[in-house]
Amino acid sequence: MKAITVHQPWASLLAIGAKQFETRGWQTHYRGPIAIHAAKVDNYSGMPFEQRGAALNTANAVLKKLLADFTCVRDLPHGAIVATAELVECHKIIGEPGKHPHYKWDAGSTVYDIVASHDERMFGDWTPGYFAWQLVNVAMLPEPIKAKGQQGLWNWEAD
Repeated sequence: MKAITVHQPWASLLAIGAKQFETRGWQTHYRGPIAIHAAKVDNYSGMPFEQRGAALNTANAVLKKLLADFTCVRDLPHGAIVATAELVECHKIIGEPGKHPHYKWDAGSTVYDIVASHDERMFGDWTPGYFAWQLVNVAMLPEPIKAKGQQGLWNWEAD
């Protein structure tokens, strides 16, 4: 199964369905089952500094609401597969972030509008030129499965 490594708390937000898009600076043509791997260490360096605090505060509030035993980000699973999903589309973002909650993606000859919720905007980088990986049928695993992650899209073999 293909897998993608995502830093916490974003991996857990994907696992509980609070985040439906994983934004990346690169696209993939892969569609199908995908495992969500929580990175071994947290790294917020890719997030603009001015967004970081607000995004983490929003993430904490959502996680406290949806995960009964959540206390803080460092207690979330790290270095493990936390969920599976289906990657159904990889949309190129061509809209203007920050102007309004509408973002556009280019699907060949057709341009579509999406309305990203406030939380979704906080949990990703919606810069034009980036890509929004659309995940559906997300299933959080009952117990995380330890795994060594990798950069990019990689192959994970479940036991």
